[in-house]
Amino acid sequence: MHNKGTGAFSLARDINSLWNGVYPYLARHIAEVYGRRGGAVMEAGPFCGVIHELARQGVGDTFSIASFPEQMRAYYAEQLEIHGQTDSITIIDTDPGLTGVDDASVDLLVFRGALFFPSLFTVDYRAVQRALKPAGCAFVGGGFGKYTPPGVISPIADRSRLLNLLIGKEEVTTDMIMRDLSENGIAGSSVITTEGGLWIIMRKEDEG
Repeated sequence: MHNKGTGAFSLARDINSLWNGVYPYLARHIAEVYGRRGGAVMEAGPFCGVIHELARQGVGDTFSIASFPEQMRAYYAEQLEIHGQTDSITIIDTDPGLTGVDDASVDLLVFRGALFFPSLFTVDYRAVQRALKPAGCAFVGGGFGKYTPPGVISPIADRSRLLNLLIGKEEVTTDMIMRDLSENGIAGSSVITTEGGLWIIMRKEDEG
């Protein structure tokens, strides 16, 4: 993301805040896909925002933001203050390879914007899989989620689309994603869905 300068960070912050009204509904979708309560819940990257609502809805036991690039950290710390969650959500400094995240430490990993901004960063599918605990789930991709009503989407749709384009959003097809998943050897443990956006649902086999 460094090659876009500070403007990209400002745009990412703008779009994260623009989506505040979406997060309660998107969290419901993510929780449904996750399929259980409890566990370690993490949101990763420069487009974190739904983690606040996942914590509020009690989807997990512990919550963290895997923050990158480094310029996003101050924004995330500010958001924790605004949401009154400085004691309930931890910020971890990392990178697209999630090198700051321990192996098999996350039950639910949400990685929004991971597919669409190759000029900023490339999603490391193997790193996501590595971070998941056995029986863990990753929700990777982008979109409003299937429960967000039109009345919430309509007022922000144009602005959201513009910000995404300014950040460098590119069109991605399911065929492109399947090729990437196959090349990384995790196609068999992943499902692509276009319900409420374009998402990859990655699951890690329960070793037990």
